[in-house]
Amino acid sequence: MTEQKSTTKNNIRAKRRKRLLRAILSFFKWVLIIAVVAAVGWASWHEILRGAAVYREYKTQYDAYKERREARKSAIDEKFEAYMNVLVLGTDKKGDFDGRHADTVLLLSLDNATGKVRIISIPRGTVLVAPDGVTWERIGERYSAVGVSGMTASVRELLGVSVDYYVVVDAQTVGNLIDALGGIDVYVEMRMDYDDPEIGLSIHMPQGFQHMNGDSAQKYLRFRSGELGDVGRVQRQHRFMKALYERILHVETLSRLPALAKVIQEQVDTNVEVWDSANFAEVLQRLSREEPETIMLPGRPYAGDESIWLPDREQIKHKLQQLFPKADGNAGK
Repeated sequence: MTEQKSTTKNNIRAKRRKRLLRAILSFFKWVLIIAVVAAVGWASWHEILRGAAVYREYKTQYDAYKERREARKSAIDEKFEAYMNVLVLGTDKKGDFDGRHADTVLLLSLDNATGKVRIISIPRGTVLVAPDGVTWERIGERYSAVGVSGMTASVRELLGVSVDYYVVVDAQTVGNLIDALGGIDVYVEMRMDYDDPEIGLSIHMPQGFQHMNGDSAQKYLRFRSGELGDVGRVQRQHRFMKALYERILHVETLSRLPALAKVIQEQVDTNVEVWDSANFAEVLQRLSREEPETIMLPGRPYAGDESIWLPDREQIKHKLQQLFPKADGNAGK
């Protein structure tokens, strides 16, 4: 009987130990669950906070971009909403605009509906009235005094059209862009021989079609000949721009877009922003297969100095009315 009671007590103690062990295991299980949930919650909360901070930063940047975009829009005449106009300035060296000249002044205009591109060349010797209202100065030299914003205003006043964006490049950047594209094919209209030891420039090109890399493209654009002066320079710019446009539309260019984008991002001065990328993607899709129409600013060289170009205001007004028919015929006013 005593032995039976002892066995019963042992069984009771064993059951109590099992219940206690289950209770302890259950307790630690819930502690573990609570710890995991707390850790996940803590991490999630910090991710939310970090995400909120990122969102606030992007929102701040986007709000600032919207303000800049509205400021640009306020300077755009509604008559020109059917067009995208881009001012392109080619400068003689890198750095701040102080001391630099704009050797190339172009207005690229895209018809948003048809994708057709027009290129209006403004000779660097084009005469403009100076800010004092009395003297005059050449547009290429004005850049060093007023910078890109002043040049944009000058071109807007000269042509009577809105300017949406600007792009500023120097000769080296142009060369890097051409190399990123894999070179372009340009017809060299005459044998080019020119040496300037002071600036280390040596140009020697035969006449005919040439496949140009960045270095030879720079030399082609920088070549100076006394035969046609700025007129000949503008004609070379037109041939170059048409060859560049053809290259951009070539299917092979697709594989080179990352390298091209890298050069643009790092070396090109422009007010085109990352937020504008969607708009520009649509623009690229709409580009016409027709080669660009090229126009030289109507005017005439100054008697005795062909480096000076006198703009013809009446002819400019008439030509711009032809180029921008969707602007109600009011361009140039």
